Order: sequence, then C-alpha cells, then structure tokens
Amino acid sequence: MSLQAEIAACRICAEHLPHGVRPVASFSPTARLLIIGQAPGSKVHESGIPWDDASGDRLREWTGLSKVQMYDHAKVALVPMGFCYPGKASGGDKPPRPECAPQWHGRVLDLLPDDRLTLLVGTYAQAHYLPAARKLSMTDRVRAFRDYLPRFLPLPHPAWRSTIWMRKNPWFEAEVLPELRRRVSDTLD
Repeated sequence: MSLQAEIAACRICAEHLPHGVRPVASFSPTARLLIIGQAPGSKVHESGIPWDDASGDRLREWTGLSKVQMYDHAKVALVPMGFCYPGKASGGDKPPRPECAPQWHGRVLDLLPDDRLTLLVGTYAQAHYLPAARKLSMTDRVRAFRDYLPRFLPLPHPAWRSTIWMRKNPWFEAEVLPELRRRVSDTLD
C-alpha cells in the first residue's frame, strides 16, 4: 500500500472528529515546494482538495502560484499538521489533531527531495518545525524569516484575519511577499 493510501485509510483519531474522517494531503517524491498548514477547514473537508477555500486563494496570491501550479503534486506537496477537519471551536476551528504530525510527517518528508523549500503556514507548523523559536510570537518569527532560510519560510495563516494583521505589519507585504514569490518561483523552475 502506498503512503498516500495509508494516510487516506488512517482512522487514528476518528473518535475525536465530529464531522468524520477525511484525511487531506497531496505529495509526491518530486515535490520541491512543501506547504505545511494547520488542518483542513469545513470547505476542504467537503471537497477533499487542500486549500480549496478563501485561505487557499490568499495563500496562492501571496506565493504567486496559480491553482494549476499549486495542485501539481509533482511540484508542490500540501501537508497539514492535522490531516482531517477537527471541527469548530469558539472563534474558529479547533486546533489540528496532535496525532497526525508524529504519525505521518516523517514518512512524507523522507519521500521529498532534500533541497525543498518548506512554507510553515501558521503557528502550529512553526511551533513544530521551529522549536527553538517557540517563545517568539508568530509576528516575530515571520519578521525573522531570513533566519530560517533556505529551508523554511514562516508565514501567518492566510485566514480572513490576516488582512487585519497585514495592515498592522506593512513590512510583510513590502519585504516578505517579494522574497516568498521569488523563492517559490526559483524552487519550481
């Protein structure tokens, strides 16, 4: 059974998922761009397509990726911290289930090229992959994005709230987005 099929069949946290199990991830051994988000939202749970919502639209705008490019699993791996929709909580969705990353990430990352660029989208991905920077705020991690290159590039989650955050942090659009687009383009060329 392929790793993709194993993930699709995963039921490790089924008892904690009020809307049922539907693991959502996309990857291949040739994908040099890895995007690690938090967990699928309700729209992605329904469609089964990663980043198939307004947050995905904003992320594509930030990265300069078209839908065709983003969903080309030979070039772009889309691997959330939690593979299934965790359900709603007050103020948004529940956090990603903690079982997924330890269960699957190592195996997925072992398949990917070593020279990949990994976009760490949101605090959950950053806390997991940048443990030394956990004490920093998400804003401070994103502001210090150069410290994590060439392997990682931390980004805020592109939810609707990010527009408010971007207004308070104009350096993100002026400094981070041009570098993000350049590195994504260079990685995919």
